[in-house]
Amino acid sequence: MATTVNRRSFLEKWSAALAALLLARFPGIAKTLTPLNEPPMSAPKNSILKIKPLGFQWDTLDPFLFCVHHEDHFPKGNAAMGPATSLDGRNLGDDFIIKDGWRMYHGKNVPGFPEHPHRGFETVTVVREGFVDHADSLGAAGRYGQGDVQWMTAGKGVQHSEMFPLLKTDADNPMELFQIWLNLPKKNKMTDPHFKMLWSDIIPKYTVNDKAGKQIKVEVIAGKLGDKTAAPPPPNSWAADPANEVAIWNIKLEAGATWQLPAASSGINRMLYYYEGHGITIADTLINNYNALEVDATAALTIQNGDTAASILVLQGKPINEPVIQYGPFVMNTKEEIIQAFDDYHKTQFGGWPWKKGDQVHDRASGRFAIHADGRREDKG
Repeated sequence: MATTVNRRSFLEKWSAALAALLLARFPGIAKTLTPLNEPPMSAPKNSILKIKPLGFQWDTLDPFLFCVHHEDHFPKGNAAMGPATSLDGRNLGDDFIIKDGWRMYHGKNVPGFPEHPHRGFETVTVVREGFVDHADSLGAAGRYGQGDVQWMTAGKGVQHSEMFPLLKTDADNPMELFQIWLNLPKKNKMTDPHFKMLWSDIIPKYTVNDKAGKQIKVEVIAGKLGDKTAAPPPPNSWAADPANEVAIWNIKLEAGATWQLPAASSGINRMLYYYEGHGITIADTLINNYNALEVDATAALTIQNGDTAASILVLQGKPINEPVIQYGPFVMNTKEEIIQAFDDYHKTQFGGWPWKKGDQVHDRASGRFAIHADGRREDKG
């Protein structure tokens, strides 16, 4: 995955790259290592700088690396918490084509992403519906969903799995989540791995009504909005310094609602992802559903919603402004650091894999919980 992250071919390309590295002792790998570049978008207009239709993978701006919106209408679950239906006709292990409304991703029995390594950045997983089972090479584990967020700093290296257990056997198991990759600055790329749970009940909800009484609700996952400040992110995150103005906001507008998104400071990157609804107007421009907007963060933007409820994800932050070299699961500043990451993973497996299966799922009866690497446990029921 040289130019941008693409989970569609994640394990396949990762395995091929590692094999080539070990067989050829690095010759030729430099040809595949390319800095992340933003693809061309449409011409600027007013405070809207660029507009682009959204695909499976959403383009982002520094300090973010990418965002993926997973939405699957999974069927009833079987005894193993996989789909209680035939998997015939699916490319198991690399199933990214929607069939019957859902995908298995890299899972062969349970949908999701079995064990895989990361280094040099953070994952922020926002689960709007359904559940994720987490396990990692540090022995940490958890189940979260229904509005919960997991924020994981990969730092110097960690393996983890993210599986989507289908807990209901008598009803469908719809799933919707965002996974956002946030870069780390060079000084923190080799920090110790760490994850933090932002449970749904501690995520601040900024709620206002417009002049017509229409409601606007914003989940403040990172940053500050009005009188609401998000729970602190992991300590070595780029988002941990308020001066970087990192924000992750999920905006819900009632049909017909009008709301002004406040301005940020000069030098801040801001993207809006309009992923639910049937038309909003910003800066006298009608925006169709499932489009991304790069906007001038110094401008307060008035958002006028159409005749159905709308949802907009906002990602903003001060750019790190360092070289970004990415290959598969590793995001570093130089080609030499990528090569070192491959070497380190080959030697140490980033701590190994303490679980019985690479696609670890937890007991069906378990509620939402987290067990941290230091043994600390959180139970949310």
